[in-house]
Amino acid sequence: MATSGTTTFESSFQIDDIITEAYERLGRFDYSGNDIKTARRSLNIMFQEWANRGLHYWEVANNSITLVNNQSVYTMFRSTADGTSSTTAVYGVDDVLEASYRNSSNIDFPLTKINRSAYQAFSNKSDTGKPTQYFVQRLIDRITITLYLTPGTNEAGDKINYYYVKRIQDAGNYTNEADVPYRFVPCMVSGLAYYLSQKFKPELVQQMKLLYEDELQRALQEDGSPSSSFITPKTYYEGL
Repeated sequence: MATSGTTTFESSFQIDDIITEAYERLGRFDYSGNDIKTARRSLNIMFQEWANRGLHYWEVANNSITLVNNQSVYTMFRSTADGTSSTTAVYGVDDVLEASYRNSSNIDFPLTKINRSAYQAFSNKSDTGKPTQYFVQRLIDRITITLYLTPGTNEAGDKINYYYVKRIQDAGNYTNEADVPYRFVPCMVSGLAYYLSQKFKPELVQQMKLLYEDELQRALQEDGSPSSSFITPKTYYEGL
């Protein structure tokens, strides 16, 4: 029996194909240019809603910040451009997961992530030295990392190496491919059909929602990279 020998379906599944499939699930086979435009807008809104569903592992990336003497706050941007000519800025960042201080010998020292209240409690935020903790602030247009201690002369030129969550890319042109792995193609199409049903087929909203949530849950369960877990019982000694 002959097979295709390829596994590239998701990489050839363009935005206009996704829209067509979603409309067909609603029984709509004829639609106008404005229908395509509103479907792409709904797809972008759905990608933003996925950010509220938890961590998407295909959007985790690694980067480094070069430390500057007496500078404690470093900025990354949520959008793909910030209107400046900076060549060192990082774009499309949604959150910082973990970070380490990396010295000139490329030795890493893990940093502790703290909340705003813990950072606010520090009495002297201008103390300089090797950073041990960091505070992440998620603003509308940017993400900031605030370090404590503030890097001094000895730390200038060293780096903060961090893992961060990227935003899912916009749909963009209709000939683009979606910025999702193959595991999420079924729930992406079901999700778009659900969003479009709210506009064009309200009688199918509940049905489309059930299908979407079911497929999305399966994709989220499959996402990630499992690791080994070890459970060791604690030993108690009588009389100690």
